Formats: sequence, structure tokens, C-alpha cells
Amino acid sequence: MDYSKLNGLIPAVIQDDATRDVLMVGFMNSEALARTCDTGFVTFFSRTRNRLWTKGETSGNRLEVVSIAADCDDDSLLVRVNCHGSGHVCHTGERTCFFKPVSVSAGAGAEDA
Repeated sequence: MDYSKLNGLIPAVIQDDATRDVLMVGFMNSEALARTCDTGFVTFFSRTRNRLWTKGETSGNRLEVVSIAADCDDDSLLVRVNCHGSGHVCHTGERTCFFKPVSVSAGAGAEDA
């Protein structure tokens, strides 16, 4: 994996294997990816806490790895998972972190979102 583009981190897109819903995006360093592969449960590197954390270590909403695929540039991952616990992955209590609709209109730029 190419960890050079984001100061030692790569984005990891987490997708529910059964529903194909995108649940969240987190970041991994090489140690987080190694721990994920070793344990079979998703571990991230927390940029705010500056440490590794395994998703669900306090909530019980763990993410069991089904498969991991690297993108064509080897700088991001798609991790397909089975959800354990309530199945609510977002820290807000929502099932997925992607629950806030953004209005899109013709000619609208990113600054309008």
C-alpha cells in the first residue's frame, strides 16, 4: 500500500457486505491494516486521538471483515464487513455515517453544498 500521500494514512471505505450500503470512511496506517488483517475486525487510526482504535471497542458495534480490496493506485481500501451489535455504525446512532442529504442543483459548485 502507498501510505505516502496522506502522511502515512490511507482512506478505508467501509461497506456492508449484505446490503452494499456505505457505512463510513476511516483512515488506516500500516499498523491498523495489519491489526485488521490479523484480528478480522476493522481497526482504524484515529487522527483526533492519535492512536489505533478498533471500531466497536466501546459500543459493541464491531465490523467483521469479509473482504478487503485496494484501489488501482494502492492508496485506498474498500473493506466489506458484517456488522455486529446493533448495526448502527455512526457515532450519532445512525446506521451509516452517510445520512445527511446534500441538495444538488444545476451549476452548483462544491462551495454551495
